[in-house]
Formats: sequence, structure tokens, C-alpha cells
Amino acid sequence: MSRIPYEQLPASIHRAIADKTGTVHQAATAPGGVNSGIASVLETNSGRVFVKGIPADHPQVAAQRREAAVAPYLPASCPRLYWHLECGGWSLLGYEVVDGRHADYAPGSPDLPLVEAALVELQDVTAPPGIGLKDAVDRWADYAPPGSLHYFEGDTLLHTDFAPDNVLVTGDRARLIDWAWPTRGAAWIDPGALLLQLMDAGHSVEEALAFARRFPSWREAKTEALAAFSSATAALWREIAEVERTPWKLGMAEQAATLASIEDGNL
Repeated sequence: MSRIPYEQLPASIHRAIADKTGTVHQAATAPGGVNSGIASVLETNSGRVFVKGIPADHPQVAAQRREAAVAPYLPASCPRLYWHLECGGWSLLGYEVVDGRHADYAPGSPDLPLVEAALVELQDVTAPPGIGLKDAVDRWADYAPPGSLHYFEGDTLLHTDFAPDNVLVTGDRARLIDWAWPTRGAAWIDPGALLLQLMDAGHSVEEALAFARRFPSWREAKTEALAAFSSATAALWREIAEVERTPWKLGMAEQAATLASIEDGNL
């Protein structure tokens, strides 16, 4: 999605944001990211605010609205959402500014215990009702082995996308961002999603699995459930890589295939 600077938003949006923040003194476009038409850090009378948004008629606007709906239920490891505006043909979110860097998942990284702590906190959050969350059973329905979808059922609020870009490290904390795909499902799914990212960052499959076993949800899951997840994940990433053969997608497909090749008793 092409990105525009804050100054190019309509005047009606500038006024609506100023009603929330007070006078906006400066705006700086944030680097990185591809899913927002606007992403800027604003210096305002009430402090700094990170604003991101997309046109209200964009196909991804439903995902942004889900992100706004789930925000009040997120743990402290996630940046606070101050406000959500729908005006001037745009959907806009105003967030707490987190001055951090993307997490480093490499073996031995000091970020790994911080990421673990953030996910431990999230594992205790129950998925809130009535806000249109995705369901893990539906998300993996086309990829899970026959007769295994019931293993994906659960009431935990899941993030499911632990790409390093979605984890900011600041001080002694890791903060989980980009909640476009909040999902209701079995708690062990998030450690499973994280371990694939660890493999992509250079961990052996054995090292990544050892990290996943730090989470009670993964340790206590049935081996059949974990095997179903590894098989479904391999099928999903194989499909993604076939549609768009970019290096990182091909790499993730390879890691997922490696995970799926592990015997059930070793998961």
C-alpha cells in the first residue's frame, strides 16, 4: 500500500485528530511497514501519538477495525490505543508511541527472554466475545489433516504472527504490535507460530521446539494436536510460497516443512 505523509490528509481529519490530541506541532512519517496508508508520529499538545490508518474503502479496513475492537482487552505488553476515528474517508488509530527496535530472534539474543515474557502474559488472556474475532478452526480448516480441527479449538486470545517486525523491544520489555488478525483458539498455537519464526532466524528445529516447551500450553498439548498444527502450517506456507515465490516466503515454507517432518513424540 502506498503511504502518504500526514500533511496530505484532508483538513477535516486534521481537525478531528486535533480534537483528540490538541494542536499538532510536528509529524514524522514512520519507516517500515506496508499495510498502512498513513503511519506517522505526531508531536501534539497532549504528547506524542502514533497514528496509522487506511482509506475506509480499502479491502483491509475490516482488519484495522478488528485491531481497534480488540485493543481494550490486550495485556500491558501491547501499546495502548488512545482512539479510533472514522472520518474524511479514512479509518485511523491513535496509539501510544513505543520507541523501540524490532526484536532479534537469533540464537543467544538477549531479546528472547523478553519475547517469552510478553507471550506468557498474552497466554493468560481470554478471547473477548462479540467483536468479530477470527476463529482458529476456520483459519486452519483448509490445511489441517482430516479429523484434527477440534484440536485448534479454544478460548485464548491469539496473535499468530510473531514476525520480528511485530515485536518491538524497548528497555527491558518486548511489546506486541499489529493486531490485524486477533484469533480465538487453543493457547498452544501462539508458541507454535513463534517457533517457526525462531527457526527462520537461525535456530535448529530442536532449539525452537525447546523454546516452545517453555510454555505450559505447548507442553500440555496432545502430541496429535501439535502434529496437526505442524502439518497444517506446512500446507499453508507451501500454498503461500507457490502463489508468490519471494525468498522469505520460500524460506518460511522450507522451515514449516522441516517442522512437519519431526516425529510426533519429539514435538
